[in-house]
Amino acid sequence: MHSSPLSISAASLTIFTINPCPEDCRRFASNGFSPFLQARNTISNGTLQSPPPVTRRRNLARKFNANCRALQSDGVAGGQTGKVEGEGEGEGEESLQLVTAVRSKYNDIAIVDTPTARVLLLDSTHSVHSVLQKGQKWTDSYWDEFASLPPIVPEGPISILGLGGGTAAHLMLDLWPSLELEGWEIDDILIHKARVYFGLSDLEKHTPAGGRLHVRIGDALSPAENDSGRYAGIIVDLFSEGKVLPQLELVSTWLEMKRRLMPDGRIMVNCAGIHGTADSIDRTNHNLEAAPGGDWVEHDVIKAMSEAFPGQLCWKRMEEDKGANYLALTGPLPDLSSWSAMVPDRLKASVGQWKPCDSAKGKQQSAL
Repeated sequence: MHSSPLSISAASLTIFTINPCPEDCRRFASNGFSPFLQARNTISNGTLQSPPPVTRRRNLARKFNANCRALQSDGVAGGQTGKVEGEGEGEGEESLQLVTAVRSKYNDIAIVDTPTARVLLLDSTHSVHSVLQKGQKWTDSYWDEFASLPPIVPEGPISILGLGGGTAAHLMLDLWPSLELEGWEIDDILIHKARVYFGLSDLEKHTPAGGRLHVRIGDALSPAENDSGRYAGIIVDLFSEGKVLPQLELVSTWLEMKRRLMPDGRIMVNCAGIHGTADSIDRTNHNLEAAPGGDWVEHDVIKAMSEAFPGQLCWKRMEEDKGANYLALTGPLPDLSSWSAMVPDRLKASVGQWKPCDSAKGKQQSAL
């Protein structure tokens, strides 16, 4: 249970520079844990990209595992580099250094470095779940959207359900240093790795303005006796095996989460693609949202939320080059002009894209 994979535009990464230690080689070769070549998302020129076709991915995975076995048999020590090459003309090249890889109770965890970013890959899909850009906190993806929430909620704690490597928390505390954040993550080993390699431990220290991140290890959806009316805002970014958690498609989940909000509090949710996966958006129907009522009614998570928050739900779909993820926001549509005036310049245009869900449209769709 952790932060979402991206749904991103098509491209391919075709020459890989890897840096595995012999133990990593043995593990990768023996159990198929190939964090670069089996990833649903790859990395090219510092930009998160979607994978090459499945056939090519499988070929590259075989080459990667063969390369690992060769490195193992040659006794290559950690810190040396192996290379796996793709096929065809015009293919790019990107240096990917494996920082660490481990299998926990919940995840296959791999952390990789590129020249411009550190990236967290998780579970058997090896999807991108967190990004830490080198030299800046902005990601040009859905994580940035979460940083627009503080100006439209009351003063009080904001909970992040699905902390992952802390990408959203980094940006939010950078922009709003007085925030009290509470980040939930089910995987304690992932949290340990994020503290070491994603600077999560720095976020757990008080900022000069008094804000900080409190890490909570456990099931983010389990109700607690003392959390009623606790949060000014809740950010939901919960995925496993490349899909939104099935609980998020249940009305009861959102009614329980609604109980955790203080008066006028809001929930902002990354719903991913139309079927709740990183790559499931039907690109042939990508203009559906221009139709009256929009296409949010096709999204199971947003449909469930619309029943739990009747007449009090907004939605948007991000641009194709930023992932085309669906996002949802509870509460009435904010005054977009006022909201835009309160956020950094890089968020001004994006907050203007929110629109209210047409509850009548949702009821009509549910009856079909």
